[in-house]
Amino acid sequence: MRKIITAVTAAALLVAGAAQPVGAEPAAGPGRGHYVEVNGLRSYYEVHGHGRGVPLVLVHGAFSATGTSFAELLPRLARGRKVISVELQGHGHTADIDRPLTLPGMADDAAALLRAIGVPQADVFGYSMGAGVALSLALRHPGQVRALVLASVAYTLDGMHPGMVESMENLKPEHLMQSPYYAEYVRIAPRPQDFPRLVEKVKNYLRAFPRITAEQLRAVTAPVLLIAGDSDIIRLAHTVELFGHFGGGVNGDVTGLPKSRLAVLPATKHTTVTSQPALLFPLIPDFLGAA
Repeated sequence: MRKIITAVTAAALLVAGAAQPVGAEPAAGPGRGHYVEVNGLRSYYEVHGHGRGVPLVLVHGAFSATGTSFAELLPRLARGRKVISVELQGHGHTADIDRPLTLPGMADDAAALLRAIGVPQADVFGYSMGAGVALSLALRHPGQVRALVLASVAYTLDGMHPGMVESMENLKPEHLMQSPYYAEYVRIAPRPQDFPRLVEKVKNYLRAFPRITAEQLRAVTAPVLLIAGDSDIIRLAHTVELFGHFGGGVNGDVTGLPKSRLAVLPATKHTTVTSQPALLFPLIPDFLGAA
């Protein structure tokens, strides 16, 4: 039973201050940041660090929020540049509304939020479900994305190890109630009682997961840094295949290096991909600096 619950939890997690801009309001309750109204959603975001260049936008994983996805990376990422962390529909400080969770919908929310706060273009770092949102943002709003960092991303559900999607059907809210994700949710969510609703919406999100085609991937103009754990719930073969669609997997001594990059973190599972700053630095700043 313990192995079943662990598999269910891992599958669920796939799916895991600057001046206040005009039109935004200070966040109420715990946390730091601002709210802005976009697409009928009272969307929460935080601003960390300073810098005049292109900001870096962080997009968290399913059931997660800024803290549980990026707490160990954020201080370093914010050194010398502005970092904006968004919290998606029904996650963290952003309350749910009456519509499903979908990659296109969440990507459109992120695009609208950036426009509303006066950010015409950004580098985007997404983790797990957030990486799917970041990829969808680049596909749907290419002019708003300069460079992409995608950690633990699948572009089709068969990119996951066998059995992971099926185990998601068995997920119940109580399976996550001893996790840091649940503790974070009940501490910062506007309606902590909505957690069971979030669990069901994430399950429906997977059931309706879109199939992104190779042609769509090859049309992405932004350079991409793909990051995966060597023991991730994403199959490494899937990640390597994705890298090929972004122009990777070539003989660089003959053709030159591609603009996209691939990093596989050793001794790393899905839930620890973004909690290893020693492995991720200087990978991310170096990539973004060269983009």
